[in-house]
Formats: sequence, structure tokens, C-alpha cells
Amino acid sequence: MSESNQPISGGDADGDRGPSGGAHDPHDPHDAHDPHDPHRALREANYAVFAFGFLWSSMGLQMLATALGWEVYQRTKDPMALGWVGVARALPVVLFALPAGHIIDHFDRRRVLVATQLMMGLAAAGLGLVSWVGDAPLWVYYAALVGLGCARSFNGPSRATLLPLLVSPGAFHNAVTWNSGLFHFSATAGPIIAGVLLGHLGGYWPVYAMASGACVLFACLAMLLRPREVPRAAGPMSGGSMFAGAGHIWREKTLLGALTLDLFAVMLGGATALLPIYAADILHAGEVAYGMLRAAMPLGACVMALLLTRVPPFEKSGAALLWSVAGFGACMVGFGFSTGVGLSLGLLFVAGAFDAISVVVRHVLVQVRTPNHLRGRVSAVNSVFIESSNEIGAFESGLVAALFSPVISVVSGGLGTLVVVGVIARAWPQLRRLGRLREEDAEARAACEAAPVAGENPTP
Repeated sequence: MSESNQPISGGDADGDRGPSGGAHDPHDPHDAHDPHDPHRALREANYAVFAFGFLWSSMGLQMLATALGWEVYQRTKDPMALGWVGVARALPVVLFALPAGHIIDHFDRRRVLVATQLMMGLAAAGLGLVSWVGDAPLWVYYAALVGLGCARSFNGPSRATLLPLLVSPGAFHNAVTWNSGLFHFSATAGPIIAGVLLGHLGGYWPVYAMASGACVLFACLAMLLRPREVPRAAGPMSGGSMFAGAGHIWREKTLLGALTLDLFAVMLGGATALLPIYAADILHAGEVAYGMLRAAMPLGACVMALLLTRVPPFEKSGAALLWSVAGFGACMVGFGFSTGVGLSLGLLFVAGAFDAISVVVRHVLVQVRTPNHLRGRVSAVNSVFIESSNEIGAFESGLVAALFSPVISVVSGGLGTLVVVGVIARAWPQLRRLGRLREEDAEARAACEAAPVAGENPTP
């Protein structure tokens, strides 16, 4: 499952009805004639600038991840080395998520985005320098990844919570879907470009340098954004304030169920960390094929996301979420047994298509069920679920592969994902019954606003 790093955000808590309001918006010029315009968000200049920068930054980071995974495995031939890459990426997110959420809710989100993009560009440049010098110990790479993870702790939530403020309320669901598509396009093109460069240049540092430039480009474009003003949280940082996002998720059982589903499904079902092993030792392919394998899943997600821009929101969002995760798990089982490049690419493509559905449903759900003054903290907690599941899942996959075999690691993880879907569906029946999100948003928002954080009030 993705991240999503994405691999996206929700409606407003300032009285405007977002994508889930369900009513005609007289202030939105598009609403009167084409409520399902597939290019609605892209027609807004503010979002177009954001989307262009996000596309390049995301593509650069995907190139970096592809090159780093190949470099580490070629140097060590050790599955656990790939697992430690996941730990280095996840640890800062887990440690800094709560203070990051508080800062994002209390300060200018655009400035946080700019600063963290510059930090990620600096970390990527550091990796390029280390790789160019050569023969650096692995702990130097892990240290650079920790620095990158610190920036990502603030970057993902700031980007997600800024998005609803860049588009008109009625265009939000369309913007979420486009953001998902752009992320998955970047996750398709980035690994392919990195694989070609690795195969023809014989070095890793040019890939890291390109990633650094892409991050800096997004920082420059983010300075041009003009988000609309909405109330922000007021009050000093405290334990109660930092845990407010977690408290909101605990009260909103549908959110809790959706995030728990993603946490365990990704932790068990992700095979991305083992792709260097599959490409080199099981499918007996080279760098270019490795890049294609990394690109296959996001390509499927990109195609699905483009299809989703042309249809209205799901009438049964909960069922769509559960079935898409189950389909992802089944594809992982098939991929684990595959010994042919073509079949492996096909299964990863279909898995990515299922993943796109779950990403869109989950992200819209998180944002429309959260008031604006809590979005930073809720998105920060959400980032812990996303990042820790992806990266700790990489550690779990590497550990099982080292103890048994890569095939057992992937197949058992896929089967575990199917079990998780069944358990979550039974434990959270409200998630199964979740209908069209736009019809439920007004009631959910009213409940959110009725439960403010102690000692804290939204303020302009």
C-alpha cells in the first residue's frame, strides 16, 4: 500500500461545505454546470502550481529511494540491510509526529512546506556527495535517511493540510484524486528513470543530485502559493494539545478502523523493500528491470486514479476500501510465487490499482472528518500510520526474508493482509457500512466541532 507519501487532503471547518457536503455551492462557478468535471481542480491556478511542484519533488524522492535500495543491496547482498533502511526512514516520523502536528496547526503551513522541502533537498544532496566520494560506511547512509525522515515528519502533514486551502470547497475531492494520480505517476516514472540512469551511468550520485534539485524546485514554487485564510489553533504546546489528534481519531471509530486497516495491511503486505532481491536473485534481471518492477505498482495506481477522476465518489466507500485492500493482499500472494518478469509486473500493476482506491477513500475520510484546527495533528498521526507501516513493514519483510526466504516473506505477508481485512471488517462494522462521504460530512463535522481540545480554541 502507498503512502503516500502522498501519496492529499479534505474539506474546510470554517463553514464551507467541502466535497462531502452534497449541496450546490453558489459561490463555486463550476458547481452550477459540471459537478463532476474531471479537471476541476487543475483549472484552479493555485492548485496547478502546487501539483506541478509536488509532481517533481515526489518523482525525485522516488528516484532516490530506487537508487538507494539498489546501492545498499549491491553492496551488502543482505536482506536485513534493506530492512534497516526502513527503520532509518520510519524512526524520525514516529518520534516527531506529535510535535510536528502541533506546529503545523499553529503556524503557517506554507512556510513549513517550504522549509521541509529545502531540508529534504539538502539531505538528498548529502547522499549524492557521500556516494560520489565512495566507500562510505553504511551508517552514513542511514544517518542521511534519518535526516530525510525528520523533514518528512513535517512535510507530509503540512502538504496534506495545506491542500484543502488551495482549492474551492467543491473541488477538493477532485484535487485529492489528482494528487493521488500525480503521486503514482511520479512513483512510476521515478523508478524507471532511476533504473535507466543506474544501468547506463554506472553511478548513484547523479540520481541523488536530481532528487535534490526536484525538492528545491517544489520549495520555490510553494512560495508562490496563496492559501485562503482559515482559523488556526491557539494555545501553547502541551501534552493535551499534542495528543489532540490521536484523541480525535480514537473518538472517530470509522477513522480508527480505516487507519488500523492501512497500518497492518501495509506492514504485512508490502513487498517493495524486497524488489532488489527479486530483480537480482529470483527473476534474474538487471537495473532496468528493477526500475520497472518498482514502477509497476504506482503505474497501476496512476491509471486507477485517472479513472476515479471521471466518476463521482463511491456510494459505498467502506466496502470499496475493504475490497481494495483484500485485492491488494491477493496480488501480493501471487507476486510472491511468480518467477517470470511479465507476470510479476502484471500482478504489481493490479495491486497498485487496488491501492489507489484505498488511498483516495482513506485520505478523503481523514480530512472531511477532521476540523481544520486539528488537521495538522490528525494528519501527523496519520503519517505515523502510513510511514511506520511502510518502513517497519520493510524491516519485517527483510527479517522474514533473512530467516526463511524472500518468497515466504512476501506470500505470508499477503495472506496476513487478507486476514487483517476480515478482522477489521468484523471489529469495526461502521467502516463496513460507510456510505458516500459527501453525504455524511456535515453531521461528522458538527460532532468534531462539538468536542474542542481542552484549553484550545480555533483562532483566525
